[in-house]
Amino acid sequence: MFRLFPVFQRLISWTKPQAPVEHGSREYEWYDHNSLLGDEPGHGSLMPLFMDRSFDVPAREEMEQALLAFVERTALQVRYGCTLERARRDGEELVLETTDGDYRCRAAVFALGVTEAWLPPLPGVEDARHYVDTGRPSDYDGKRVVIIGKRNSGFELAQGLLPWAKEITLVSPRPVQTAVLALSALRVRYLQPYDEYVRGGSGTYVLDAAIERIERLDGGFRVHADGTTWAGKLELDADEVIVATGFRTPLEPLAALDIATVADGRIPAQTPFWESISAPGVYFAGNTTQGSSGMKKHGAAANSTSVNGFRYNARVLVQHIAAKHFGIAPPRRQLGRDDAVQFLLGELARAPELWIQKGYLARVVSLNSDEIYDEGIVPLAHFVDAHGPDAVAAAVEVDAEGKIVPVLYVRRHGQVEEHPLAPHPLHAFDSSEQEAELAARLQPLLG
Repeated sequence: MFRLFPVFQRLISWTKPQAPVEHGSREYEWYDHNSLLGDEPGHGSLMPLFMDRSFDVPAREEMEQALLAFVERTALQVRYGCTLERARRDGEELVLETTDGDYRCRAAVFALGVTEAWLPPLPGVEDARHYVDTGRPSDYDGKRVVIIGKRNSGFELAQGLLPWAKEITLVSPRPVQTAVLALSALRVRYLQPYDEYVRGGSGTYVLDAAIERIERLDGGFRVHADGTTWAGKLELDADEVIVATGFRTPLEPLAALDIATVADGRIPAQTPFWESISAPGVYFAGNTTQGSSGMKKHGAAANSTSVNGFRYNARVLVQHIAAKHFGIAPPRRQLGRDDAVQFLLGELARAPELWIQKGYLARVVSLNSDEIYDEGIVPLAHFVDAHGPDAVAAAVEVDAEGKIVPVLYVRRHGQVEEHPLAPHPLHAFDSSEQEAELAARLQPLLG
């Protein structure tokens, strides 16, 4: 994928070669959002080795180099040039029919990506370019460009074309959600076109309108639209129209498994552990895991669309598959009574899984008067919905005002109560104030 996307070269997720923690440590993952995870020294935190430091975000070719280095250093067994043609069931097994023969398994993980072009059912859309067919920026030199879509890919295109196009118009029915974008890397990377428009700059427009049809004219296009946040019709003339309406997961080889989908059929619907809700034993990894949205409180979503988020999803998924399908339970570390509070405080303050997968992943500790165990990182929605022993889940979330806050979910006698803790301007979630409040919340469980 990184040989092709993003089309204008740079990612939006950052990697900081220098950080106030040891390079290669678990804490350093918080500062490096583009490296894959490795348990052995020298396997993780590879991205900084390939960056030229002209930006704190890598170019896509630098990302590709880091991925290749990961495969080489870990000696991963990868079969290249092997195409999955069809997946089917044979009793309790899944059978993957490939160009290299059949594979049989109890569970299969499909890291298919969400990278195929998706076009909305819109008259004339087939005459426009899709994001994947954008081409070079110089192709738009001196042209009027209409971009349909105002999410990541739409603003990425607009930002990249600012030095080339003479006029750029972004249009989609919903207004730009600035409250959400304020918490997204998108805002600082791609939003110059929006800034120009709201400041009254000429040549760049960001419009809220529903597209009715795209009309092909001699030498160009006319986009017919109907205003949504204001009443009125629009006719937008352009030399080029680019459709940046998103992507889909290529599920055709899985047709026989009846995979339920969300998002207009573009993404497989999944449980909190990224298993298909309609096809048991079929799991997903990579940015396809956005099909499990989690609790999504206050509209804040997890980072499962990006490497920095789905790398943690994958680690949790492996442990889940090992336990569910092979009876291999992950090791549990026993904690002392005096250790539980400090352990959870440290996780809230520094755990990269909680900080990057806000509101989706949580650190769980089971507690009773006799034994206290670290149960590891689990999906928060699973903890809240599951019946289990007395326990506490610690998560980092975004509240209704956009503040980052630590939150405890305390399960006692089968009932779960939510307890937001105090925020802190330096995100010091292991302060004495949080310590006292956390200890008070755990006291009923400890006896």
